[in-house]
Amino acid sequence: MRIGPKYKIARRLGTPVFEKTQTEKFVTREARRAKNSRGKRPRPKTGFGAQLLEKQKARYTYNIAEKQFAKYVKESLEKKGNPSDMLYAALESRLDNVVYRAGFAGTRQMARQLVSHGHILVNGKKTNIPSHATKEGDIVSVREGSKNKKPFEVFASKENDSSPKWISVDTKKGTAKVGKVDPYDSTVNNFNLTTVIEYYSR
Repeated sequence: MRIGPKYKIARRLGTPVFEKTQTEKFVTREARRAKNSRGKRPRPKTGFGAQLLEKQKARYTYNIAEKQFAKYVKESLEKKGNPSDMLYAALESRLDNVVYRAGFAGTRQMARQLVSHGHILVNGKKTNIPSHATKEGDIVSVREGSKNKKPFEVFASKENDSSPKWISVDTKKGTAKVGKVDPYDSTVNNFNLTTVIEYYSR
């Protein structure tokens, strides 16, 4: 998905949805903007406007086009269980996201490129589709011929694993085992999937 200027989009959404904007520089700049805008009456948001905002936050976070994101929501609504949990699991299970979460790449956009260029294997087979849905028990690894590439050299040098608990990472072998995605928790994400579901259910 082609994305415009990241700082401008993140500022409009009011949250650092891109890894590039998750910096002290961005936080400082936003704090300065907030200070300068004190006394100005904020534009009130309608229920629809609030829902649209949350949808955009989630979509940009995972770097997904509108059509594909809507498809994920539709499929989540058709499954048994909590739609928010179903949607979150679908988004987190994407191969490009797993590559990012495991630490193979510093951003989801970079993870997408690594997958597209054939550097990643799933259960020993090359998979170049970023949206590939990984399953519990899958082993995601770096292709042998790609291990000397700079991104993977950085990965191999990591001492601490900061990936989520549902991904078991072996930095020496360059592998990540996929487990069951944790239930959706609105307190640890910068978007509200319950509101996103409401947007598509209206």
